[in-house]
Amino acid sequence: MSAHDRRTTRPAPRAGREPSRPSARVELILLALLYLAYSVARLLTDADLPVATAHAYDLLHIEDLLHLDIEQMANRALGAHPVLALIGSYWYTLLHYLVTPAVLFWAYRARPLHYRRVRNALVAGTGIGLFGFVLLPMTPPRMLPGYVDTLATTAQRGWWGDDGSAPRGLGALTNQLAAMPSLHVGWALWCAWVVASLSSRTRVRLLALAYPLGTTLVVLGTANHYLLDAAAGAAVMALGIWLARPRRSCGPAAAVPPGQTGPVDIPAPRSAGCREVVRSRTRATLGWAAVDEQR
Repeated sequence: MSAHDRRTTRPAPRAGREPSRPSARVELILLALLYLAYSVARLLTDADLPVATAHAYDLLHIEDLLHLDIEQMANRALGAHPVLALIGSYWYTLLHYLVTPAVLFWAYRARPLHYRRVRNALVAGTGIGLFGFVLLPMTPPRMLPGYVDTLATTAQRGWWGDDGSAPRGLGALTNQLAAMPSLHVGWALWCAWVVASLSSRTRVRLLALAYPLGTTLVVLGTANHYLLDAAAGAAVMALGIWLARPRRSCGPAAAVPPGQTGPVDIPAPRSAGCREVVRSRTRATLGWAAVDEQR
């Protein structure tokens, strides 16, 4: 080895330790508290039906001005196909209870480096949505004239009753005037973001991206939400995702696993100066790793 090689080669930095997962018990308690807050916020919503109905008609007026009033068309289209109506009812009453926790558990087990961020985004987006329930009670379309309550018409073939998605006989434990925003759509968008961001399988990512679109069609077709409800649900979750973004800085160079000479997953720094520093450090790190590999 020449003197130049001795001066310019350095051992590759030691790979960092695998990130530790938060305590499963703490996470379960946190999620239980989140669900409790969700339930309490729905119950605390002003149950004044005339006020909530006035809010609903105000929203419909805005949609009419914007040519977005598609709820009746979607509701009639779904009602014309009984099998699709039943599928939509199961989708609305079941999937958010299954898919959302499943995606969170997958992130916890398979992507511990990213788990805290996706969990924080879910908590933040849901928390923001709860303010909408409390501050803007709104009657859903199914409780207005001219709409068919799809869940009520399919209740005999499911566990729900004729008072929303609550299990039969438990309708008094939920507030039916919490239509704004649609957290069904918000949670579906969160699931799509997590899977599309963290999965390497193209088909899985495409399926994840289709989930919020399907959920939007379901909440409209079953007359449980307005289009602007769905947009608001997506907006509050997008805000939660933004609030949970990592705070980046010009830290040390990324650790390169032994033998790796390809791209290194480095968070993009916010400033141009930081980006140049990290690029320089990364090039140097990969160079050292490549030289060691040749040796």
